Amino acid sequence: MTELTGVLAEIRDDFLALEQPDRLQLLLEFSDELPALPERYADHPDLLERVEECQAPVFIFVEVDEANVVHLFATAPPEAPTTRGFASILVQGLAGLTADEVLAVPDDFPGTLGLTQAVSPLRIRGMSALLGRTKRQVRAKLAA
Repeated sequence: MTELTGVLAEIRDDFLALEQPDRLQLLLEFSDELPALPERYADHPDLLERVEECQAPVFIFVEVDEANVVHLFATAPPEAPTTRGFASILVQGLAGLTADEVLAVPDDFPGTLGLTQAVSPLRIRGMSALLGRTKRQVRAKLAA
């Protein structure tokens, strides 16, 4: 298993340092921190991919720049705070990582946050799908 480093590791450690009820509160705080879509995507929702595994309408788009750095953009409705929180964790946690570093993030990362007692398995599966689709888009960009 790849050892998690950087911001994602810090986020995981922040969750694990808290008691169960406080973890859910931290997830809700992440929900409030999901960055708005850049105008180039806000005006063109057709460019975004829907994450069908999420109960709420969550859409993502990945860019890989010339330096091979990944930029994840996501949108999720405010009335779906846990899903929005998961999207925010990935947007913030993957920021600045190279394509190889993103692809090395363990697929089970969502399960390592200590939220399995606070949120339903369906929601954890949704976050896993967010990560999986992000990686798939990164692979597609690298292959293009």
